[in-house]
Amino acid sequence: MRDATSRRRFLAAVAAAVPASAQSRVSPAGAGYIQPAKVLLWESTRKEFREALEGGALKAMIVPTGSTEQHNEHLAMINDTASVTLIAQQAALKLWPQVMVATPGPVGISPHWMDRKGTLTLTRETFLAVVYEICDSLKQHGVTRILILNGHGGNVEPLRSSVAEFRRKLGIQVEYSAYWDAYSRDIIKKYMESNKAPAHAAEFETSFAMAAFPERIHWEGVDYAKAKQFLHIKDPASAKQEEEFAQEARLASTAKGEAMIAIAVDWVAARLRAMIAADSR
Repeated sequence: MRDATSRRRFLAAVAAAVPASAQSRVSPAGAGYIQPAKVLLWESTRKEFREALEGGALKAMIVPTGSTEQHNEHLAMINDTASVTLIAQQAALKLWPQVMVATPGPVGISPHWMDRKGTLTLTRETFLAVVYEICDSLKQHGVTRILILNGHGGNVEPLRSSVAEFRRKLGIQVEYSAYWDAYSRDIIKKYMESNKAPAHAAEFETSFAMAAFPERIHWEGVDYAKAKQFLHIKDPASAKQEEEFAQEARLASTAKGEAMIAIAVDWVAARLRAMIAADSR
């Protein structure tokens, strides 16, 4: 006990001897700073969410949908989910405290990739049921505006054709977009040498990953020509397209990814502003 008391006194004396200006070299972030996790539902406490919603500050939620599927030899399988979640988070930060992001759906409709190892897929019915029930959960808590934001091509048609039914059954404002709806042909032509976006694990998605999460890109040991014999892709047209995409991925750059991310974030934020304004009239 005596040793512990002496140690505490010693540490207190050292702290007191250090000038206040030297104790912390970190400047305050300022009133304009928003901690990025604050817009993520799964990082929030029930108190934070309840007060934001019941206090009237929270106006809308984003429900991201993605996939866990093969992205050629070099991109992580979580690519679609990670991409759409990043766009959703950055858009929500622009509109804080009016918008938050619900937990993303990490598995989508990917039967077309099941001959590539590692892909996970849901049936159309299961996928739509999960998305609907997430929206229904939010409605039960009092959310009245939801943007389903998609990041996987296999989810597009099922969601687009179901959103009107979701809206009717829930009785609240429910809209759908894929984040790449932000890109006109002129934008794609300006930034993508391949003139393709989103494509699949090609120039666009690789550029996005380089800008957003380069740790999910693994070029080491990748030799597509040698890998082909182990892939066993059933559809010859799909195999040919995948090889083209693998070559186009080498056109990717961080600068291209940063530009395309910024465009999508601004577009999604504008979509949400319009939703909030339309329902507030």
